[in-house]
This record gives sequence, C-alpha cells and structure tokens, in this order.
Amino acid sequence: MSFNSLSDPRRINKIIRYKAPSTDSNPTLEDPTPDYMNLLGMIFSMCGLMLKLKWCAWIAVYCSFISFANSRSSEDTKQMMSSFMLSISAVVMSYLQNPQPMSPPW
Repeated sequence: MSFNSLSDPRRINKIIRYKAPSTDSNPTLEDPTPDYMNLLGMIFSMCGLMLKLKWCAWIAVYCSFISFANSRSSEDTKQMMSSFMLSISAVVMSYLQNPQPMSPPW
C-alpha cells in the first residue's frame, strides 16, 4: 500500500473541493429552460383540453417531463406538479371524449 502512495503524483495539499458557482452573483448561470417548458406545457395542455387536440395534450406531457428533468431540486415543485397533472388530465380527457387513435395533425 505504501508503494502506491509513493507513486501517486497527486499532491494532497493542492486538492481543492469543488463549489458550484453562485447564481446570486452571476444571474446568467441560471437556466430558464424548466420555466419555459413549464409554460409551454401549460399552454399545450390548455389547448388539448379546450380544443380537444390529442397531439397538443401529448406535447404538454413531453414539455412537463422536460421541465421536471431540467429543474433543480431547490425549486418549487408545486407548480411543476400542477403542470404535469394538467397535462395528464388533458391526455385523459381527450381520449375519454374520443377514444379513436390519434390522427396526424397534417
């Protein structure tokens, strides 16, 4: 074991623990993607509910998953969960009203 520590080129006194940069001092580090995807998910889910468009409801589910995947753990999860539940309800309601398979939008 002592042979391994002698051949190790790393210097113990030069090791510095990584600290994530603070977004308070540099606001450009904050990623707006989860917020945009959350907003897009809500818009598409409302279009899916009101206009009975199945593809809008599925896009809303997709946007909700992207928003959840890109969010930080310190963010408020209530808004994200409400967006996700709204998109799931849009899919369920659109298929309850018309159980036929989704037709392509073109």
